[in-house]
Amino acid sequence: MRRLPIAKQGSPYIIGLAVLLLLFGLLGWTILTVLTLIVTLLVINFFRDPERTIPQDPQAVLAPADGRIIFAGKVFEDRFLNKETLKVSIFMSIFNVHVNRIPFSGEVESVHYEKGTFFAAHVDKASRDNEHNAVILRISGGEKIVFIQIAGLVARRIDCWVKPGEQVQRGDRFGMIRFGSRLDVFLPTDSRLAVNKGQRVKAGESILCHHLKDK
Repeated sequence: MRRLPIAKQGSPYIIGLAVLLLLFGLLGWTILTVLTLIVTLLVINFFRDPERTIPQDPQAVLAPADGRIIFAGKVFEDRFLNKETLKVSIFMSIFNVHVNRIPFSGEVESVHYEKGTFFAAHVDKASRDNEHNAVILRISGGEKIVFIQIAGLVARRIDCWVKPGEQVQRGDRFGMIRFGSRLDVFLPTDSRLAVNKGQRVKAGESILCHHLKDK
């Protein structure tokens, strides 16, 4: 049976709104019915979770989130890797799909959640100061990829569904950030970038870079 393209996390909201919609309709409260219908459609749109076509290239590192590239370049990652990396930052607007996907196959080494502030997700300091959840993934050859879910001004809820020791595959769903925000990815410097600032990407489908060192 074909899977309904709605994230299960949205079910309580959608069911509750559907009940209100039916109630207001039966009572003949037109304005409330129309407003509830609009909110219901917005919530359904927010929690949509369409299937994605995973690229076959085994060296392709995939986008973990839908959105727009706001940074792509070399930085020194000093919290989890303590070395030079390639960083790609994706800004997720409230209108994007919010389910996050695994960028590359490997083993989850650790997961780190930290409380923080709620600056607008597109500003630089949000990357470090905002509430966030980091997943450290060990890939082939013992190298690591780090991807960090970052809360924002509106996005105040981070969900992460993977645990240390878990084997994951490219394109697997691993979490979501409710109501938009940002996701940073830190990659080995020997990778070849395939995206530019301003480019729009889709989680589990768009290629961020090619991992050239496959031992």
